Amino acid sequence: MSQVSVEYESLATAETEEATERRRSQRAQLIVRVDYSTVDEIFSEFTSDINDGGLFIETDNPQPAGTEVSMRFSLPGQPEAVVTAGRVARVSSGGSDGPAGMGIEFEVLGSEASSAINMLIRSLRTSPQSSS
Repeated sequence: MSQVSVEYESLATAETEEATERRRSQRAQLIVRVDYSTVDEIFSEFTSDINDGGLFIETDNPQPAGTEVSMRFSLPGQPEAVVTAGRVARVSSGGSDGPAGMGIEFEVLGSEASSAINMLIRSLRTSPQSSS
């Protein structure tokens, strides 16, 4: 994968109890740019949430379930980008249940990246919510 400037766009915190119950790991809404590639294409999109098991990439053109992808993204406050691989586990066409995109399950995630994600999720969940 080519060296692409990876930047975080914004942070948001929110999580419903229902979503927490469905997932085995805590998940936080976190919007970061993710550069990812398949065997023959390179893409750049945004996540809408992440945990140490995977992330959801918002896109109108998701890859089919089972597709292997290589990813690179930066976490706020972390000096080095996370470089990992995963597989498309779920595809969403969008609608009332959320945005269009794909859920990617990490196949390889180093312990440092996993710890950084978990610390970030904990800090986002305990930060005071800002009013709009």
